[in-house]
Amino acid sequence: MDMTPIHAAGLWSGLMILLMTVLAFRVVANRRKHRVLFGDGGVPQVTVATRAFGNAAEYVPVGIGALILLALLGYQSWAIHAVGGVLFAGRLIHGLWLSHGKGPGWARMTGMILTLTALIAAGAMLAACPFMG
Repeated sequence: MDMTPIHAAGLWSGLMILLMTVLAFRVVANRRKHRVLFGDGGVPQVTVATRAFGNAAEYVPVGIGALILLALLGYQSWAIHAVGGVLFAGRLIHGLWLSHGKGPGWARMTGMILTLTALIAAGAMLAACPFMG
């Protein structure tokens, strides 16, 4: 299956939006379960679910923006897939580990390393683009 760069950006963006939706549902479910109307109510499970979603909300929009810009600037599909795949893997690993209330560990660290690697790569590609013709 051959995808255009903008289709590749759409694929990874869509998957990250779906991941954020799953994390948001976990917040809602925990708030309902523990009868918390606003914030975390001091309930650790709600705090954890909220932070898992919040952490994704801090990184995913920047990643989606970068993927779209890379596609619009003419980067090849494989480059979009590389950045998008690494970013999605990082967010998936980190988000699921954190949302299940697990503390610091290999998965959380791996998720952040993958996330930051993808964002650094995207940032470098975007910054280099004007100089590469």
